[in-house]
This record gives sequence, structure tokens and C-alpha cells, in this order.
Amino acid sequence: MNLGTITMNAAGSRYDRTAVALHWIVGLGILAQLAFGWLLGEFGRGTPERALAINLHKSTGIVLALLIVLRLAWRLGHRPPAYAPQVDGRLLRMARLGHVLLYVCMLGMPLSGYLASNFSKHGIRFFNQYALAPWGPDDKDLYALFNGTHDVLAVAFSLLVAAHILAALHHGLIARDGVLARMTFGPRRGT
Repeated sequence: MNLGTITMNAAGSRYDRTAVALHWIVGLGILAQLAFGWLLGEFGRGTPERALAINLHKSTGIVLALLIVLRLAWRLGHRPPAYAPQVDGRLLRMARLGHVLLYVCMLGMPLSGYLASNFSKHGIRFFNQYALAPWGPDDKDLYALFNGTHDVLAVAFSLLVAAHILAALHHGLIARDGVLARMTFGPRRGT
């Protein structure tokens, strides 16, 4: 099936405004957090600047994790808008798999980072102001496990986010099929 044949079945086939707002806030936060995470290597090990940057990364990760949980809770409590009947089932299955993998990374990234921080003597200084002492022992093996998981997820997440953005751009600029419009603030049914 040609992607250009997917169409919206009504102007009301959009996510509600709360879902749209959470999507864009979390999405922009994830882009910023991923970029920040990739730049952490630019700070010299053992420097005060690196400690400040890492704790800022941890702190924004905690805040972003709370927003992600809110977004997931909202999504689980609200049915998404229907796709047009002519949407190719294979494309729909690919999109659903992509979204599941994005949620796995959205939850796994902050969780693995948080766990790694709690098996390190450094813990977390929330926004470099409030010490959150680690609740686990300073265990280099557990730290390496969770930090390694965080690093692997960072690569997978970055690739998934890039694919998600490219798919959205394809739907919005090339196919012009209304799929991107589902996650915008345009008119809803009955408006």
C-alpha cells in the first residue's frame, strides 16, 4: 500500500489536548536530555564541572521520568484516536512496535540511570542543591550493569527517536496523510 493513501477519517481523529501537550513536552525534554547525555563525555573526569553536569543530567532525568509516567498514565486512561480504515495493517503494527520500544526506552533510561546512581558512592545531588544519598552499597559491578544498560538504551533510544521524527516528517511533508496531524493542536471533532 502506498503511504500517500492513508487519510484522516475526520478532523476529530486527533489525540486530546492533554496528550498532545504531554507528547511535545516529553518529546522535547527527551531530545534535550539525550543531547545532554551525549555531551557529558566532553567534561573531564574528576572535575567539578563534570560533577555539576552529571548531577544536572540526573536531576533533569528524574523530572523527565515523572513526566513520562504521567504521560503513560494519561495514555493508558485515554483511548487514542482511530486511524483511517485504509491504514495498512503492516504499517500500523510497525508503528505500534515502535511506540512500545519508545516507551521501554522512556522508562528504562531513567530507571537504569537512577539505579546506577544508587550503587555508586556519589548518589544524586538534585539540581546540585539537595543530596539524595544512595540507598544501595557502593558496588562497582551493579553500577557497571545499570550504567551499561543506560548506555545501551541511550543508543537504542537515540535511533528510535530519530526514526520516529523521520516517520513524522514523512507523514507531514511527503505523504500528507493526516497521521502527523493526530498529534497537533488543530481542531477537534465538534469544534
